[in-house]
Amino acid sequence: MQLHISPSLRHVTVFPGKGVREFIKVRVGARRVSYRMLFYSLLFFTFLLRFVFVLSTVDSIDGETKCSTLGCLGKRLGPRILGRRLDSAVPEVIFQVLEQPLGNDELKGRRDIPQTLEEFMDEVKNTRLDAKTFALKLREMVTLLEQRTRNAKIQEYLYRHVASSSIPKQLHCLALRLASEHSTNAAARLQLPSPELVPALVDNSYFHFVLASDNVLAAAVVANSLVQNALRPQKFVMHIITDRKTFSPMQAWFSLHPLSPAIIEVKALHHFDWFAKGKVPVMEAMEKDQRVRSQFRGGSSAIVSNNTEKPHIIAAKLQTLSPKYNSVMNHIRIHLPELFPSLNKVVFLDDDIVVQSDLSPLWDIDMNGKVNGAVETCRGEDRFVMSKKLKSYLNFSHPLISENFNPNECAWAYGMNIFDLEAWRKTNISTTYHHWVNENLKSDLSLWQLGTLPPGLIAFHDHVHFIDPFWHMLGLGYQENTSLADAETAGVIHFNGRAKPWLDIAFPQLRPLWAKYINFSDKFIKGCHIRAS
Repeated sequence: MQLHISPSLRHVTVFPGKGVREFIKVRVGARRVSYRMLFYSLLFFTFLLRFVFVLSTVDSIDGETKCSTLGCLGKRLGPRILGRRLDSAVPEVIFQVLEQPLGNDELKGRRDIPQTLEEFMDEVKNTRLDAKTFALKLREMVTLLEQRTRNAKIQEYLYRHVASSSIPKQLHCLALRLASEHSTNAAARLQLPSPELVPALVDNSYFHFVLASDNVLAAAVVANSLVQNALRPQKFVMHIITDRKTFSPMQAWFSLHPLSPAIIEVKALHHFDWFAKGKVPVMEAMEKDQRVRSQFRGGSSAIVSNNTEKPHIIAAKLQTLSPKYNSVMNHIRIHLPELFPSLNKVVFLDDDIVVQSDLSPLWDIDMNGKVNGAVETCRGEDRFVMSKKLKSYLNFSHPLISENFNPNECAWAYGMNIFDLEAWRKTNISTTYHHWVNENLKSDLSLWQLGTLPPGLIAFHDHVHFIDPFWHMLGLGYQENTSLADAETAGVIHFNGRAKPWLDIAFPQLRPLWAKYINFSDKFIKGCHIRAS
C-alpha cells in the first residue's frame, strides 16, 4: 500500500499496491490558512515537546523550589500544556524505599521518629531532605503508627472478650440473693406450673415457647416481653430450661414474679427423663470440644501475642473462647424432639432477644413440610448484618465442606426459630448434627470455629423455610448502625454479638429496648444495683 500527499496538501491518495491503479482519493477543502505552513508548524512543535520531555527524565529532585533546568520546566509545564498528567509525579526512589519491608524490631527504642503528622511536616520544612531521606522518614512514621493502631485494636478486642465472657457482679449478686431466697422462703419454691395447669404443658392447642438459659435476668426479660405483647397470653406456655446450678434462682424468680395468665415451666436438664437415662451426644461432644479448643488455641494470651495476623482474625479467635460456645444451653436445641416428645410445634427463643409483637401468628405460617422456620441472612437493607452466606461460617478450603455445600447459598439465623417437631422426627437432622460436630473435632476445628450455627446450617440443610424478616431483626449486639426507630418496628430484636444488653459494653441507644421490660424498683433488682443505664 502507498500513500501520496499532493504538494498543496489538497489531495490524499491511497494505492493498494501490486501495480493496481485502484485508489481512494480524498479531496480536502480549501482553507484560508496555508496547510503547508500548518504541517511544518506541527512538525516543529512535536520536536520541541519531545526535546523538553527527554530533558525532564534526567532532571532529579534537588530540593529547590524553583526550576533551574529546561527539563524541570518541561516536567512542570508539559502535563498542563497537554491537559494531562504524567503516569506518576512520585520519584522512583520513593517507591523503592516504601516497598522495602521494615521489621518491628527496627523501630524499638527509636526516639527520632515523628509521632504525629504535624511533627513530620515541621521536620520536612526545617530540614532540606532529599527524596530518599523523605521516604525513609515517612515509612518509619507510618509503620510506627500502624503498629500502635494494631495494638490498640487488639487491646480493644481483648477487653471486649473479657467483658463479654465475665459475669457482671450485679447478675452474680442476683443469682445469690435468689438462691438464698429459694432456701429460706417457701413461696420461692412453688411448683411451676401449678398442678392444675400441668396438662397444658403437653397440649398442642397452646402456643409453646422454649427458652434455654442460665441467666435469670435475661430469661426474665424474654418472658416479660413475650407475655406483655401477647394478644392471648392465657394460651401461651413458656418452657424454661436451665442447668443444675441456676435452677434454684430461676425457680425463685418466676415463683415470686408470676406472669399469669401465661403458663411458665421451669425445669433443669437433669429433670428430663431422656437426659438422665444415659449418654447424651451433645454432652460428649461438648467435653471433646473443650479439650480441643484448649489445646488448639492456647488461651487468649497466645492469641493476642501473634504479631502476624490481622486484628479482625484475632477478634474471631478470641470469640471462639467465649464460654457460651461450650455451654449446654447453646447446644440443647438440637434435642428438642427428645425433650418434648408430646409437642408438635414450638418456637425456640434465645435469651438475648426481646419480643415486641404478638407471636401467635407464627403458628399460622405454612412451613411446606420443612422443619425449621427461620429468617434468611443474605438479603436485606442492612448489608453489614444481612450479607451472610454459608462461606461466612464454613471453611470452604477444606474438601469435606467444599465437596458437599455451595459457598454462596444463603445462611439463616438462630435466635427465633419455629420448629416443626413432628416433621423433625421423620428426619436424621440430630444424627447429622452430631456427625459433623465430631468431624470438626477430628479436624482440629478446621471445618468451622464458632458456635452451634455452622453445624446447624449443615444439619438443617434443605429443611429450612424462610420467614418474613419482620419476625427477627439481628445484629444489635455487634454493630450500632441500627437506629432505634428501625429496631422498634421489628417483631423480635436480637442482641447477638458481644455487646449484650446486660453488659456495660452494650450500645446505649439500643439498651432501652431491653431495659424497659425490667422493674427497677423490684427489691432484688434494686438490691443488686441493677440500673437502666
